[in-house]
Amino acid sequence: MPRSRKLLIVANRLPVHKTKSGAKWELSPGGLVTAMSPILRRNGGSWLGWSGLAGAPPKPFVSESIRIVPVGLSQGEIDAYYRGFSNETLWPLYHDVIRPPKFHPEWWRPYVDVNWRFAHAAAKEAARGQLIWVHDYQLQLVPRMIRELRPDVRIGFFMHIPFPPNELFAWLPWRREILQGLLGADVVGFQTPTDAQNFSRAARHFTSAAGSDALLRHNGRPVRVSGFPISIDYSAIDKLARADAVLRRAREIRRQVGATRRVLLGVDRLDYTKGLDARFLAYEELLRRKVTTVDDCVLIQIAVPSRETVAEYAELRNDIEQIVGRIHGEFDQPGHVAVHYFRRNLKREELIAYFVAADVMVVTPLRDGMNLVAKEYVAARTENSGVLVLSEFAGTARELKRALLVNPRDIDGMVRALDTAIHLPRPEARTRMKSLRSVVRRHDVFHWAASFVGALES
Repeated sequence: MPRSRKLLIVANRLPVHKTKSGAKWELSPGGLVTAMSPILRRNGGSWLGWSGLAGAPPKPFVSESIRIVPVGLSQGEIDAYYRGFSNETLWPLYHDVIRPPKFHPEWWRPYVDVNWRFAHAAAKEAARGQLIWVHDYQLQLVPRMIRELRPDVRIGFFMHIPFPPNELFAWLPWRREILQGLLGADVVGFQTPTDAQNFSRAARHFTSAAGSDALLRHNGRPVRVSGFPISIDYSAIDKLARADAVLRRAREIRRQVGATRRVLLGVDRLDYTKGLDARFLAYEELLRRKVTTVDDCVLIQIAVPSRETVAEYAELRNDIEQIVGRIHGEFDQPGHVAVHYFRRNLKREELIAYFVAADVMVVTPLRDGMNLVAKEYVAARTENSGVLVLSEFAGTARELKRALLVNPRDIDGMVRALDTAIHLPRPEARTRMKSLRSVVRRHDVFHWAASFVGALES
């Protein structure tokens, strides 16, 4: 992507958040920030989004060489637009109804109002003819709204989560409005070709759009639809994984858990789509069948807190902690615990150290748009060592075919995959990881952005 080309990113959240002291802003964790912040730092541009706090927004400012344009939300809008419609209606519906979605009409109006607020702010911020890149399921109405306000700009939309098939999308009472919102974009991008196909079929079925899966026409305009698998800043992670401080910390982690033990690692948001309960059950069964023992193996799970005020997430946390407690009680030995379970965020360098320390990375969501953690682990394996166990239902499984692919709902299959990963001969592990690293290196975040922006400019 040309360095001179600047973007206006429009996303639900800003890439920065206030520190606990409130004295300064710092870069936030998360897939979207991980993917987009290096693009803006390299090329310049603005990021428009919500600060995460209720009330009037602060004035625009510059952070990490990015112009930050905050949008304000009231507490009522946070409850209805964000926690309600976005995360209790759209999120479960788009993730194959792993949990039943809730369809409350009183959440819809705030969703529309907030989308208009983002659209007006973007229309005000954008230069003439600028490229505006709108992101994710919280802002699906924004492309059409911006087009009404600023017909001179080019508008792209990228969906970071799956897009459901017609049979599920049809459940949504506001399906037509959502589709018309997305059809306001010039380019609508998804994580996989299947997601793109699902959208095009829904658009033809529920709106006046016509055309092929790859190119629709709506209101006299062409709308390109395609898969653009998102990625990571491979070079930055590879470089960090080679840093002396990270390597020292990785060795320290190995000493702390037992230098000769095989280390299995999971890193996930504490979300019901991530399949954490199934992962722990498979590991428990692995130990119960004596495929391995706590003297030889340990599971480290880093679970990043998520939406803990929502009842279903609190219930999930309790369920997982009960399983972890049961594993401890049955399998721990003096000096060797079966599971290290951390419910917290880790700093970037610390997380990379865990990637370097782990022999096996276990990424087993029930459904995931992409899963950048899988790619980050691969990028951190600078010596072509390590094994990736990956769910078939993560978008990244389409690219990382040399991982050990599993169905996370098949506990026996998960046990077999973990057994294979633990005992995989070193030459085969190196061959697999070398191939995985080649894929991620060639298709990094800059390749992803260039392909999307190239489509938007054409």
